[in-house]
Amino acid sequence: MKTKGISYYEIDRGGDITYHGPGQLVVYPILDLNNYYKDTHRYLRDLEESVILTLKELGINGHREEEYTGVWVGEEKICAIGIKVSRWITMHGIAFNINTDLNYFDKIIPCGIFHKGVTSIKKLTGIEADFDSIKLQFIKNFRILFNSK
Repeated sequence: MKTKGISYYEIDRGGDITYHGPGQLVVYPILDLNNYYKDTHRYLRDLEESVILTLKELGINGHREEEYTGVWVGEEKICAIGIKVSRWITMHGIAFNINTDLNYFDKIIPCGIFHKGVTSIKKLTGIEADFDSIKLQFIKNFRILFNSK
């Protein structure tokens, strides 16, 4: 990676290599799951659902894949998720491709998945998406699912 001019950092969260960059909504919630539920799988599903609901409001059908964490549109991942939970405190989170330059993913094997691609709202719609509006929609959906202010 370094020979290609790409910096990378090894961190202690679930998942494999991914990319974070401009045009991506990166959300790293820090929650005490003692206040919600002690269930990391449910936490992952609720993160996914926050994105799925946001996509639905945009007329995009996002879904889960049984074998993989994250949110998909067709056979392409639109949102990667990697978390760590220690003493029921959450760390790390999601990378939701809104207006992301997807060419950066060509230099890696995103999430270690060889046979599927990545997408973004911009790629799906053919136009630059209103990042701030989508961010607010996501926050609204996250708050509903996590019953937070």
